[in-house]
Amino acid sequence: MESGSVTTPFGRRSMTLGMLASQAAARKIEPGQSIDKWKLYRALCEARPLLGITDRALAILSALLSFYPKGELSEDNGLVVFPSNAQLSLRAHGMAEQTIRRHLATLIEAGLLIRKDSPNGKRYARKEQGGELREAFGFSLAPLLVRAEEIERLAAEVVAERLHLQRLRERLTLCRRDVAKLIEMALEEGAAGDWSAIHLHFRNVVEQLPRSPSAEQIAATLDEMEMLREEIVNQLEMQVKTHNQSGNAQQTERHIQNSNPQSITELEPAFETKQGETADDRSEGRVGPTEQIQKVERKSEPVSGANAASSANAALKSFPLGLVLQACPEITAYGPQGAIGTWRDLMAAAVVVRSMLGVSPSAYEQACEIMGAENAATVMACVLERAGHITSAGGYLRDLTRRAEKGEFAIGPMLMALARINSPVRGKVG
Repeated sequence: MESGSVTTPFGRRSMTLGMLASQAAARKIEPGQSIDKWKLYRALCEARPLLGITDRALAILSALLSFYPKGELSEDNGLVVFPSNAQLSLRAHGMAEQTIRRHLATLIEAGLLIRKDSPNGKRYARKEQGGELREAFGFSLAPLLVRAEEIERLAAEVVAERLHLQRLRERLTLCRRDVAKLIEMALEEGAAGDWSAIHLHFRNVVEQLPRSPSAEQIAATLDEMEMLREEIVNQLEMQVKTHNQSGNAQQTERHIQNSNPQSITELEPAFETKQGETADDRSEGRVGPTEQIQKVERKSEPVSGANAASSANAALKSFPLGLVLQACPEITAYGPQGAIGTWRDLMAAAVVVRSMLGVSPSAYEQACEIMGAENAATVMACVLERAGHITSAGGYLRDLTRRAEKGEFAIGPMLMALARINSPVRGKVG
């Protein structure tokens, strides 16, 4: 039975109002009250963040509970345990005694233990002649029994908060994926709208989220992301409705031809040098960048008649320059004065990169004829970005040119994959 008197600490340890309050609360145990000690310990582990105790303090508490002889904490069985620091150290996996004393003080300050010191400060128990425990000096577990309901309620709050945070993360991950794929699809399908600006706004929303966000921060980002998704869906649905009403078969055919679900890895086979390459493939660098870009611009000038119709069928959609530079930042160093501000700067840089990677002038000119000068320069920027994964840049460009001529190649998936890889923020929520 717990004594109704106040117990003060031995030696130089001072008495505090918190200790007095814990002892007063411990005298309010209801008759017959009991609880499974390990079930209560599991609840303590869950409620630890709200109780302000460390995991090592919980390890000491687990060791103390192991000295309690019964499975149920009950006042009828006594609530004082009295192991020595040496015994506690053995059951706490060899924790140093100085560390044990520090964590015991933490548990007492948190109101989870009461120190019941003997006259000489030792921990021991006195027994009756029949072997029954009459009085014990050590640590009283009475606060655990008194606060059992509070501890279980705090544990339930922590679990609920953790589940809430997990669901918010899942919703944000799904919404983020939806927005990214809708923007990629819009760019690939050539949907009307400033998709480059929308993509930058999307990245800004993602980058504002801290590495370890709180539930409130995730909820705020989720609200903004869901609004962005709704705006994108509404804009795309309006365009789909307009296209359906127009019934333009030519637009539908072009829409199907431009769709290409292949990923960046599928668009990048490792090419070996082919036996059928022309002499131009082996004589790189004999045409200077200025002459090459002028030649490319002449090749890409508008043509008339049947040739114009053929070029229009094979041409690819150009993407915003800002998106190209975001996806392929390495090409910037090859621009005039080490910067790229216009499409002409990008095309000049592409000629330099073409020579550096060993792509023949004829291969690049053919790419400009089939894809258009801007798209050919964009592809060269992508090839530079992935140069370490491509065996033959010349053979790779010729293969993409042949596929573009047949309507089997689209730049969008390649560009968006590189944009994701080179994004300044990776690996956050979801």
